[in-house]
Amino acid sequence: METIMKDLRIVFMGTPEFAVSSLGALLMNGFNVVSVVTTPDKPAGRGRKLTESAVKVFAGNSCLPVLQPENLKDPAFIRTLSDMNADIFIVVAFRMLPEVVWRIPRAGTINLHASLLPHYRGAAPINHAIINGESFTGVTTFFIDDKIDTGQILLREGIPIYPFENAGDLHDRLMKAGARLVIRTLKAIFEDHISPMPQSAFLKPGEIPKTAPKLFPEDCIIDWDNESYKIHNFIRGLAPYPGARSFLTNGIKKYSFKIYESRPETEPHRLSPGSVISDGKNYLKIATGNGFMNIITLHLEGREKMSVAEFLRGFNINDFTISAR
Repeated sequence: METIMKDLRIVFMGTPEFAVSSLGALLMNGFNVVSVVTTPDKPAGRGRKLTESAVKVFAGNSCLPVLQPENLKDPAFIRTLSDMNADIFIVVAFRMLPEVVWRIPRAGTINLHASLLPHYRGAAPINHAIINGESFTGVTTFFIDDKIDTGQILLREGIPIYPFENAGDLHDRLMKAGARLVIRTLKAIFEDHISPMPQSAFLKPGEIPKTAPKLFPEDCIIDWDNESYKIHNFIRGLAPYPGARSFLTNGIKKYSFKIYESRPETEPHRLSPGSVISDGKNYLKIATGNGFMNIITLHLEGREKMSVAEFLRGFNINDFTISAR
């Protein structure tokens, strides 16, 4: 097996921190990564300084050659990939590949996805799993085909979702589980110990896969008419990024704020959902459809993330009400 790992020519494609763990696992396990493909440097921050992807930074520190194509169908890029004579491409948190790319390697192109496919296909599987109140999720490796996240499944590994962890916590655990699964998948492929299976084999009769579409700002606004635990799941499913939002207004000024930590309370009341209850010093509760949301940490626009006590010391919450938009 060690000889196979050294002889196997791998091109790795990825962008964020989630992909770095898999790339590092390949190197630590002795696999021959001949090149890394990532996104072009992008301007970021107030100074709009060009910023390298996490994968590019790691690849540079590991002395790996890096390609950053603007256009994945560029003939020059395609020729460069073809000339590498790669046995397999490994894709982790990258862009959708055109067929002319994923068909290049002789053994195919495999993708790591942060859910138990076929459920939660799409760009935000970690967020949607928590928002929907799931207690179990996982990672999946599969062969890429001409649609998004629909190819034949190679391996899956499940992990529990803990009641009070947020999307950031789950991201970090899935990142490590995914790196392990990539290594297991490669070894199984080249030891011929794996049989790809259609995703339909993992669905019950009549079952429709849950989806995980990309999240936009308008998708992150809290509906206070919902039940407390649904709002709690919504908050932790969007924390720390992009953040569940709401708005404070006094009729003159309006502020957007994000909630990062909360504690749901189920308690009968006659208040309108969105009503604010606070002693002005230590606690802040917002009425929901069936109880209250006890806010623990939040971020008011223009300020830093802070505890409720810190927030209330500099903001007279009793002068404001919650608004829908």
